[in-house]
Amino acid sequence: MINHMRTNFWSYVFLLPWLLFFVVFLVYPLFLSFESSFLSINILNPEETKFIGFGNWINIALDWMFWKSLLNVLFNQVIFVSLSFVIALSLALLLNEVKFLGGLFRTVMFIPVITSITVAMIAFDFISGPSGPVQTGMAQLGVIDEPVFWKFDQWLPMPIIAVFSSWKWFGVQMIIFLGGIASINKSLYEAADIDGASWWRKVTKITIPMIKNQIIFVMTINIINGLQMFTEIFMNFDLKGGAYQSALTPVVYLYDTGFAQMEMGAASTIGLLLAAIIYMLTMLQLKITTKDSNS
Repeated sequence: MINHMRTNFWSYVFLLPWLLFFVVFLVYPLFLSFESSFLSINILNPEETKFIGFGNWINIALDWMFWKSLLNVLFNQVIFVSLSFVIALSLALLLNEVKFLGGLFRTVMFIPVITSITVAMIAFDFISGPSGPVQTGMAQLGVIDEPVFWKFDQWLPMPIIAVFSSWKWFGVQMIIFLGGIASINKSLYEAADIDGASWWRKVTKITIPMIKNQIIFVMTINIINGLQMFTEIFMNFDLKGGAYQSALTPVVYLYDTGFAQMEMGAASTIGLLLAAIIYMLTMLQLKITTKDSNS
Protein backbone atom coordinates (compact mmCIF):
# COMPACT_ATOMS: atom_id res chain seq x y z
CA MET A 1 0.00 0.00 0.00
CA ILE A 2 2.78 2.42 0.96
CA ASN A 3 4.77 1.53 -2.17
CA HIS A 4 1.69 2.14 -4.30
CA MET A 5 1.12 5.58 -2.72
CA ARG A 6 4.79 6.42 -3.19
CA THR A 7 4.59 5.46 -6.87
CA ASN A 8 1.50 7.64 -7.36
CA PHE A 9 3.19 10.54 -5.57
CA TRP A 10 6.22 10.51 -7.86
CA SER A 11 3.97 10.11 -10.90
CA TYR A 12 2.21 13.35 -10.01
CA VAL A 13 5.52 15.05 -9.29
CA PHE A 14 6.80 14.22 -12.77
CA LEU A 15 3.51 15.36 -14.30
CA LEU A 16 3.56 18.67 -12.44
CA PRO A 17 5.84 20.60 -14.89
CA TRP A 18 3.64 19.64 -17.84
CA LEU A 19 0.49 20.46 -15.85
CA LEU A 20 1.84 23.90 -14.93
CA PHE A 21 2.78 24.55 -18.56
CA PHE A 22 -0.71 23.43 -19.66
CA VAL A 23 -2.47 25.70 -17.17
CA VAL A 24 -0.25 28.78 -17.63
CA PHE A 25 0.08 28.71 -21.43
CA LEU A 26 -3.23 27.14 -22.52
CA VAL A 27 -5.99 27.18 -19.92
CA TYR A 28 -5.30 30.66 -18.55
CA PRO A 29 -4.95 32.37 -21.98
CA LEU A 30 -8.09 30.56 -23.15
CA PHE A 31 -9.98 31.88 -20.13
CA LEU A 32 -8.70 35.42 -20.77
CA SER A 33 -9.73 35.19 -24.43
CA PHE A 34 -13.21 34.05 -23.46
CA GLU A 35 -13.49 36.92 -20.99
CA SER A 36 -12.15 39.42 -23.55
CA SER A 37 -14.71 38.34 -26.15
CA PHE A 38 -17.41 40.07 -24.07
CA LEU A 39 -15.44 43.29 -23.73
CA SER A 40 -14.59 46.26 -25.93
CA ILE A 41 -10.82 46.59 -25.50
CA ASN A 42 -8.48 49.13 -27.05
CA ILE A 43 -4.90 48.20 -26.17
CA LEU A 44 -3.83 51.84 -26.53
CA ASN A 45 -6.46 53.00 -24.03
CA PRO A 46 -7.04 50.15 -21.54
CA GLU A 47 -9.04 52.45 -19.25
CA GLU A 48 -11.77 52.61 -21.92
CA THR A 49 -12.45 48.88 -21.61
CA LYS A 50 -16.15 48.17 -21.17
CA PHE A 51 -18.52 45.22 -21.11
CA ILE A 52 -20.60 44.87 -24.29
CA GLY A 53 -22.07 41.39 -23.83
CA PHE A 54 -22.47 39.47 -27.08
CA GLY A 55 -21.68 42.54 -29.18
CA ASN A 56 -18.40 41.15 -30.52
CA TRP A 57 -19.98 37.80 -31.35
CA ILE A 58 -22.85 39.43 -33.23
CA ASN A 59 -20.56 41.83 -35.10
CA ILE A 60 -18.23 39.04 -36.22
CA ALA A 61 -21.14 36.82 -37.26
CA LEU A 62 -22.47 39.67 -39.42
CA ASP A 63 -19.07 40.73 -40.79
CA TRP A 64 -18.76 39.58 -44.38
CA MET A 65 -14.93 39.71 -44.18
CA PHE A 66 -14.96 36.89 -41.62
CA TRP A 67 -17.03 34.70 -43.92
CA LYS A 68 -14.93 35.80 -46.88
CA SER A 69 -11.81 34.58 -45.06
CA LEU A 70 -13.44 31.19 -44.45
CA LEU A 71 -14.51 30.92 -48.10
CA ASN A 72 -10.97 31.77 -49.20
CA VAL A 73 -9.61 28.97 -47.03
CA LEU A 74 -12.23 26.58 -48.43
CA PHE A 75 -11.23 27.55 -51.98
CA ASN A 76 -7.56 27.09 -51.08
CA GLN A 77 -8.15 23.73 -49.41
CA VAL A 78 -10.07 22.21 -52.31
CA ILE A 79 -6.93 22.70 -54.42
CA PHE A 80 -4.33 22.14 -51.69
CA VAL A 81 -5.85 18.97 -50.21
CA SER A 82 -6.45 17.42 -53.63
CA LEU A 83 -3.04 18.32 -55.06
CA SER A 84 -0.96 17.47 -51.98
CA PHE A 85 -2.89 14.22 -51.45
CA VAL A 86 -2.24 13.02 -54.99
CA ILE A 87 1.46 13.99 -54.86
CA ALA A 88 2.11 12.55 -51.39
CA LEU A 89 0.25 9.28 -51.96
CA SER A 90 1.80 8.76 -55.41
CA LEU A 91 5.32 9.29 -54.04
CA ALA A 92 4.61 7.07 -51.03
CA LEU A 93 3.45 4.25 -53.29
CA LEU A 94 6.49 4.74 -55.54
CA LEU A 95 9.04 4.92 -52.70
CA ASN A 96 7.49 1.88 -51.06
CA GLU A 97 8.51 -0.08 -54.15
CA VAL A 98 11.99 1.46 -54.34
CA LYS A 99 14.52 -0.50 -52.31
CA PHE A 100 17.75 0.96 -53.70
CA LEU A 101 18.52 4.42 -52.25
CA GLY A 102 15.00 4.60 -50.85
CA GLY A 103 16.23 6.40 -47.73
CA LEU A 104 18.01 9.02 -49.83
CA PHE A 105 14.89 9.72 -51.88
CA ARG A 106 12.82 10.06 -48.70
CA THR A 107 15.31 12.58 -47.33
CA VAL A 108 15.31 14.62 -50.55
CA MET A 109 11.51 14.69 -50.61
CA PHE A 110 11.46 15.93 -47.01
CA ILE A 111 13.79 18.91 -47.63
CA PRO A 112 10.94 21.39 -48.40
CA VAL A 113 9.41 20.65 -44.98
CA ILE A 114 12.53 21.64 -43.04
CA THR A 115 13.20 24.67 -45.24
CA SER A 116 12.32 27.98 -43.58
CA ILE A 117 8.90 29.04 -44.81
CA THR A 118 10.16 32.62 -45.17
CA VAL A 119 13.07 31.60 -47.40
CA ALA A 120 10.85 29.21 -49.35
CA MET A 121 8.22 31.91 -49.91
CA ILE A 122 10.82 34.42 -51.14
CA ALA A 123 12.19 31.84 -53.60
CA PHE A 124 8.69 30.86 -54.72
CA ASP A 125 7.75 34.51 -55.18
CA PHE A 126 10.78 35.02 -57.44
CA ILE A 127 10.11 31.86 -59.45
CA SER A 128 6.40 32.59 -59.97
CA GLY A 129 6.72 36.37 -60.40
CA PRO A 130 6.18 38.28 -63.67
CA SER A 131 9.91 38.17 -64.48
CA GLY A 132 10.52 34.73 -62.99
CA PRO A 133 11.51 31.60 -64.92
CA VAL A 134 8.01 30.08 -64.80
CA GLN A 135 6.25 32.97 -66.51
CA THR A 136 9.20 33.56 -68.83
CA GLY A 137 9.06 29.94 -69.97
CA MET A 138 5.27 30.06 -70.37
CA ALA A 139 5.59 33.22 -72.48
CA GLN A 140 8.19 31.60 -74.73
CA LEU A 141 5.91 28.60 -75.20
CA GLY A 142 3.00 30.86 -76.06
CA VAL A 143 0.93 29.87 -73.03
CA ILE A 144 0.63 33.49 -71.88
CA ASP A 145 0.86 36.69 -73.92
CA GLU A 146 1.89 39.03 -71.10
CA PRO A 147 3.14 38.76 -67.52
CA VAL A 148 0.55 37.73 -64.93
CA PHE A 149 0.53 39.76 -61.71
CA TRP A 150 -1.16 37.04 -59.71
CA LYS A 151 -1.05 38.93 -56.40
CA PHE A 152 -3.47 41.52 -57.78
CA ASP A 153 -5.86 39.05 -59.39
CA GLN A 154 -9.27 38.22 -57.97
CA TRP A 155 -8.98 34.43 -58.29
CA LEU A 156 -5.31 33.46 -58.64
CA PRO A 157 -3.82 34.16 -55.17
CA MET A 158 -5.33 31.21 -53.31
CA PRO A 159 -4.67 28.59 -56.04
CA ILE A 160 -1.03 29.71 -56.31
CA ILE A 161 -0.63 29.73 -52.52
CA ALA A 162 -2.15 26.23 -52.57
CA VAL A 163 0.53 25.09 -55.04
CA PHE A 164 3.22 26.50 -52.75
CA SER A 165 1.68 24.83 -49.68
CA SER A 166 1.48 21.50 -51.53
CA TRP A 167 5.19 21.68 -52.37
CA LYS A 168 6.07 22.77 -48.83
CA TRP A 169 4.17 20.11 -46.89
CA PHE A 170 3.76 17.05 -49.11
CA GLY A 171 6.84 15.51 -47.45
CA VAL A 172 5.06 15.19 -44.09
CA GLN A 173 2.04 13.59 -45.71
CA MET A 174 4.27 11.24 -47.69
CA ILE A 175 5.99 10.00 -44.51
CA ILE A 176 2.61 9.42 -42.84
CA PHE A 177 1.38 7.44 -45.85
CA LEU A 178 4.62 5.44 -45.95
CA GLY A 179 4.14 4.52 -42.30
CA GLY A 180 0.60 3.40 -43.00
CA ILE A 181 1.63 1.34 -46.03
CA ALA A 182 4.44 -0.32 -44.07
CA SER A 183 1.95 -1.46 -41.41
CA ILE A 184 -0.24 -3.35 -43.89
CA ASN A 185 -0.06 -7.12 -43.54
CA LYS A 186 2.05 -8.43 -46.42
CA SER A 187 -0.06 -11.59 -46.64
CA LEU A 188 -2.85 -9.51 -48.21
CA TYR A 189 -0.58 -8.62 -51.13
CA GLU A 190 0.62 -12.21 -51.41
CA ALA A 191 -2.97 -13.43 -51.63
CA ALA A 192 -3.70 -10.79 -54.27
CA ASP A 193 -0.65 -11.93 -56.27
CA ILE A 194 -1.91 -15.50 -56.19
CA ASP A 195 -5.26 -14.29 -57.54
CA GLY A 196 -3.45 -12.45 -60.32
CA ALA A 197 -4.41 -8.94 -59.19
CA SER A 198 -2.73 -6.07 -61.01
CA TRP A 199 -0.70 -3.38 -59.22
CA TRP A 200 -3.49 -0.84 -59.62
CA ARG A 201 -6.08 -3.24 -58.24
CA LYS A 202 -3.90 -3.93 -55.19
CA VAL A 203 -3.55 -0.21 -54.60
CA THR A 204 -7.27 0.52 -54.88
CA LYS A 205 -8.56 -2.59 -53.09
CA ILE A 206 -5.89 -3.10 -50.41
CA THR A 207 -3.55 -0.15 -49.90
CA ILE A 208 -5.96 2.79 -49.93
CA PRO A 209 -8.68 1.11 -47.79
CA MET A 210 -6.04 -0.04 -45.28
CA ILE A 211 -4.59 3.46 -44.84
CA LYS A 212 -8.00 5.12 -44.54
CA ASN A 213 -7.22 6.47 -41.07
CA GLN A 214 -3.97 8.03 -42.27
CA ILE A 215 -5.80 9.64 -45.19
CA ILE A 216 -8.46 11.12 -42.90
CA PHE A 217 -5.78 12.34 -40.49
CA VAL A 218 -3.77 14.01 -43.27
CA MET A 219 -6.83 15.73 -44.72
CA THR A 220 -7.89 16.97 -41.28
CA ILE A 221 -4.42 18.36 -40.57
CA ASN A 222 -4.37 20.03 -43.98
CA ILE A 223 -7.67 21.78 -43.31
CA ILE A 224 -6.52 22.90 -39.85
CA ASN A 225 -3.26 24.24 -41.31
CA GLY A 226 -5.28 26.10 -43.92
CA LEU A 227 -7.40 27.75 -41.23
CA GLN A 228 -4.19 28.77 -39.44
CA MET A 229 -2.44 30.07 -42.56
CA PHE A 230 -0.66 33.36 -41.89
CA THR A 231 2.98 33.64 -42.99
CA GLU A 232 2.32 32.98 -46.69
CA ILE A 233 -0.32 35.72 -46.77
CA PHE A 234 1.48 38.19 -44.50
CA MET A 235 4.61 38.11 -46.69
CA ASN A 236 2.78 38.70 -49.97
CA PHE A 237 -0.28 40.81 -49.23
CA ASP A 238 -1.55 43.55 -46.96
CA LEU A 239 -3.66 42.81 -43.88
CA LYS A 240 -6.82 42.95 -45.99
CA GLY A 241 -5.71 39.98 -48.08
CA GLY A 242 -4.72 41.93 -51.17
CA ALA A 243 -7.00 43.02 -53.98
CA TYR A 244 -10.62 41.91 -53.56
CA GLN A 245 -9.61 40.35 -50.19
CA SER A 246 -8.88 37.28 -52.30
CA ALA A 247 -6.08 36.07 -49.98
CA LEU A 248 -7.67 36.96 -46.63
CA THR A 249 -7.56 34.12 -44.08
CA PRO A 250 -9.10 33.92 -40.58
CA VAL A 251 -5.74 34.35 -38.81
CA VAL A 252 -4.80 37.37 -40.95
CA TYR A 253 -8.25 38.80 -40.24
CA LEU A 254 -7.67 38.18 -36.52
CA TYR A 255 -4.27 39.91 -36.67
CA ASP A 256 -5.70 42.88 -38.54
CA THR A 257 -8.61 43.21 -36.10
CA GLY A 258 -6.45 42.95 -32.99
CA PHE A 259 -3.25 44.78 -33.90
CA ALA A 260 -4.20 47.12 -36.74
CA GLN A 261 -7.71 48.11 -35.66
CA MET A 262 -6.82 47.69 -31.95
CA GLU A 263 -10.02 45.76 -31.21
CA MET A 264 -8.70 43.00 -28.97
CA GLY A 265 -12.14 41.92 -27.82
CA ALA A 266 -13.25 41.25 -31.39
CA ALA A 267 -9.93 39.54 -32.12
CA SER A 268 -10.46 37.23 -29.13
CA THR A 269 -13.89 36.36 -30.50
CA ILE A 270 -12.40 35.44 -33.88
CA GLY A 271 -9.77 33.31 -32.16
CA LEU A 272 -12.41 31.44 -30.15
CA LEU A 273 -14.55 30.83 -33.24
CA LEU A 274 -11.50 29.53 -35.07
CA ALA A 275 -10.59 27.29 -32.11
CA ALA A 276 -14.17 25.94 -32.06
CA ILE A 277 -14.03 25.08 -35.77
CA ILE A 278 -10.66 23.33 -35.35
CA TYR A 279 -11.97 21.46 -32.29
CA MET A 280 -15.02 20.21 -34.19
CA LEU A 281 -12.86 19.06 -37.11
CA THR A 282 -10.53 17.23 -34.71
CA MET A 283 -13.42 15.53 -32.91
CA LEU A 284 -14.92 14.50 -36.26
CA GLN A 285 -11.61 12.99 -37.33
CA LEU A 286 -11.25 11.12 -34.03
CA LYS A 287 -14.82 9.82 -34.23
CA ILE A 288 -14.35 8.51 -37.76
CA THR A 289 -11.00 6.85 -37.05
CA THR A 290 -12.16 5.39 -33.72
CA LYS A 291 -15.30 3.98 -35.31
CA ASP A 292 -13.23 2.46 -38.10
CA SER A 293 -10.78 0.92 -35.60
CA ASN A 294 -13.59 -0.60 -33.53
CA SER A 295 -15.23 -2.10 -36.59
